[in-house]
Amino acid sequence: MARPRRIDPLIVKRAHMTAATATSVESLRQCQAVLLPALFGATLEQTAAVLGVGRATVPRLQAAFRQHRSAGSNPARTWGGRRKSLLTQQEEVAFLKPWLERAATGQVVVVSPLRAALAQRLGKPVKPSVVYRLLARHGWRKVAPDTRHPKSKPEVQEAWKKNSPKCWQPC
Repeated sequence: MARPRRIDPLIVKRAHMTAATATSVESLRQCQAVLLPALFGATLEQTAAVLGVGRATVPRLQAAFRQHRSAGSNPARTWGGRRKSLLTQQEEVAFLKPWLERAATGQVVVVSPLRAALAQRLGKPVKPSVVYRLLARHGWRKVAPDTRHPKSKPEVQEAWKKNSPKCWQPC
């Protein structure tokens, strides 16, 4: 069974006063997110349907009202973003700088040494997918080898195919 809802009468009173003087849709919506469940016993789903928002947005609106924030200016937003990043963006750029210099000189950058260096820097093992996502974040891409060697001579290859000795024998 769900726990009973505890609604603070002071917040309801403040929501009444704020709704009467609301100057923006965001502040009015926050007041309504508090008042509908308090006065009419509406569930989160019903409140969300009336306000025209998602179910998960109703508690966020209520929390924003309790903390005196406007929904439009929400700097303390807690969802989204890179919350589990191993390095900051600047640290990632600094980590990739020597590898970028190698790539700029034409050397091939292999993921396994890059992964080992990242694991050593972090002090814990790192999966290959972490390295691939790191490289993708910074615009690196996998360059596949060409289908033919740049110094190959097709006419010499064709001549060898025509004049090569038949040294194989059928089984």
